[in-house]
Amino acid sequence: MGRQTRGCAGVVAAVLLLGVGGCGGSGGSGDGKTPGRTATSAGTAPSAAPGGAAKTAPGDVLPGMVGAAVARTQLAALTTGKPGTMAGYSRDKFTHWAEQGNKCDTREVVLKRDGRNVTQDSECRAVSGSWTSLYDGVTVNDASKLDIDHMVPLAEAWRSGAAQWDAAKRKSFANDLTRPQLLAVSAATNRAKGDQSPDLWQPPDKSSWCQYGRAWTTVKSHYGLTVTEAERTMLTTMIDTCAA
Repeated sequence: MGRQTRGCAGVVAAVLLLGVGGCGGSGGSGDGKTPGRTATSAGTAPSAAPGGAAKTAPGDVLPGMVGAAVARTQLAALTTGKPGTMAGYSRDKFTHWAEQGNKCDTREVVLKRDGRNVTQDSECRAVSGSWTSLYDGVTVNDASKLDIDHMVPLAEAWRSGAAQWDAAKRKSFANDLTRPQLLAVSAATNRAKGDQSPDLWQPPDKSSWCQYGRAWTTVKSHYGLTVTEAERTMLTTMIDTCAA
């Protein structure tokens, strides 16, 4: 089934433990997300990575981050629009996880980048290490219990402009290691988030809101995706939590 099935057994075990569904099987994402708009409102320096992943700025755990002032400028420039439909959507239209060289795919590169003391086997699978989930502050010591979150979920991107993209751009978006689009988080928070925008779901650890708001805004800005008025309002709230 290819490299996307790697680690599925471990994820299934974690799923049974957590009481949540989903597994990144063949053709799957590894982030356990399914499309839907049901609201579930919620009130470390990484290792160097192969495959061209950008280095993280001090104080941030994501690559390609900008400061609050730049994020506010980016947010102001985003086009306001209503969410598009899910007509024609399929996760398979966003090819992932892409091969990154040295037997590594995108998921494994992110696990290496976001963890501490990560060791990998000959197939590039993370066999040990420690990860701190940005969204809830939980420390995880088993890679199979982590999901790789798309900061702007694939279905949300589809509704805000990606439906018009070609296959190459969707693949680039789904495997973007340069911008703050991918990060390793606890499976529970990733699946609570689903494909929801910031007005419908926020990380339970409010200390992460500054990074979350800047990251979401940067990704949407780079890819020319639209935002709703409610989304813009919550992103402003999140960015306003950044220290002056």
